[in-house]
Amino acid sequence: MKNLSRKLQRAEIGLIGWLVSHSLAVLRVSLGSIFLFFGALKFFPALSPAQDLATRTTDVLSFGLVPAGASIVLVASLECAIGLGLISGRFMRLTLVLLGSQMVGAMSPLLLFGGDLFGGPYHAPTLLGQYVLKDVVLVSVGLVLGSTLHGGRIVSERVRRAEDYTRYGAGSTESRLAKR
Repeated sequence: MKNLSRKLQRAEIGLIGWLVSHSLAVLRVSLGSIFLFFGALKFFPALSPAQDLATRTTDVLSFGLVPAGASIVLVASLECAIGLGLISGRFMRLTLVLLGSQMVGAMSPLLLFGGDLFGGPYHAPTLLGQYVLKDVVLVSVGLVLGSTLHGGRIVSERVRRAEDYTRYGAGSTESRLAKR
């Protein structure tokens, strides 16, 4: 039984090590794929379930200055650019600024068209409302990715302790606190 426990513990440590090393890249590429896919859908009339909502939202946010046909192409292009930036990992600062701007637009229907989004029984979200609400997760992913722009990273507890030991020494307060 002890042997099995050790093997499971080693497997868990290996898995956690892999997650620490790769999970941010997987998160970035996954989010990029979502943006590229849903952005590409908007280039084709009637394929995107959010096309009408995106057009109406852009109309309100631009005070009617952007024509409907141009607005959906603008939103589609923006989402595809964000997707390509995230997938490639290049121009991340610009990509995350675009993502933040797009998320403001994507979440604004909650204020602008709340009746359309929460028209179900007992004001439950409609399918379109659920579509918009899932953007909270996308915003959260953007925040996590933004935290890595200046070298932020996921560090396992064991690595952090070793770094603290190297940095502060074995007898320091920081080293003792790191052991907790």
